[in-house]
Amino acid sequence: MENFGVGWKALEETIAYIRQRSTLAPVIGVILGSGLGEAAAFLDVETSISYEEMPHFPPSRVEGHAGRLLLGSHAGRGIAAMQGRYHLYEGLTAAEVTYPVRVMGALGVRSLIVTTAAGGIHPDLSAGDLMLITDHINLTGSNPLVGVVGPRMFVDMVHAYAPDHMALAERIARDLGISIRRGVHVAVTGPSYETPAEIRMCRALGADSVSMSLVPEVIVARSLGMKVLGLACITNKAAGHRGKIGHADVLAAARQAAERLRQILERFCAELVL
Repeated sequence: MENFGVGWKALEETIAYIRQRSTLAPVIGVILGSGLGEAAAFLDVETSISYEEMPHFPPSRVEGHAGRLLLGSHAGRGIAAMQGRYHLYEGLTAAEVTYPVRVMGALGVRSLIVTTAAGGIHPDLSAGDLMLITDHINLTGSNPLVGVVGPRMFVDMVHAYAPDHMALAERIARDLGISIRRGVHVAVTGPSYETPAEIRMCRALGADSVSMSLVPEVIVARSLGMKVLGLACITNKAAGHRGKIGHADVLAAARQAAERLRQILERFCAELVL
């Protein structure tokens, strides 16, 4: 049995608590980043559980993250949605940051949608744009699979983001008249924003957007056999392409884009072939 840094006993206790609150069997998971929590409005919520209530879930401490697990349904499918996530910059380990993904896997989730509020590195990206993540670069300095004992240590990341999920999301966006770009996402630790020199480095490496999350979750999701769709909400131009930026600006831009994200998620969760 694998050791993943938090422990199987903890996972069993978390699942047991959730099962006391809901018998729903989710097949799709959604993680909503900073300011994007309202994109879960399409969900017919059966149960809402704050992170603080669940065993082995730290409290949500970052503004713009409601810190709730929503269990509900849409188009006849069970869905688990996280309104808010954890970050390495909160002083958590990579195993702790990605623990909710393991919980989703234990609940039965087979496809995971991960979203993030991100800075636009590519000069053509502006605040309010939605970007389909086609690949990523991990610059956090950590990997959530370090210390895992078992065959799922060595995960093939060639198709970290499922091509069929990307094609469906693009088709839905086109049908809805919503512009969506494609690009490579880079994850950094934060919490300080990147310097202009760091952004130039990321651009030279081939990154189009940057945030302080998402990538560790994708790595664990793939290790569990989940298919992944990644969506970045561009909330600002990255350093070197804009003036000063603060967390409040990021949240405001994300909330403005949340409705378009909701429309895409609503159709995607209904039309996805599992």
